[in-house]
Amino acid sequence: MPKVCEFYGVRIYFYFDDHAPPHFHAFYGDHEAQVAIESLEIMAGSLPNRAHALVAEWALPRRAELRRAWRQASKPESVDPIAPLP
Repeated sequence: MPKVCEFYGVRIYFYFDDHAPPHFHAFYGDHEAQVAIESLEIMAGSLPNRAHALVAEWALPRRAELRRAWRQASKPESVDPIAPLP
């Protein structure tokens, strides 16, 4: 389960050989959510509203990198880190 990014208490992970549709796992405190790469909607789990807004703000301009990370984790191979929010 490689961590690809961490910002403002949010940690982003991909699971090796995970199920479709392409998504990532976002953790914030005791909360975990599976977030769809294409729509940025929460597929399962939950995040506080502020954390979900930060995840969406981070992920929106990084969708190409997230798609690449999904492909890498699906093989499985090492997953490239993705830059955090400034």
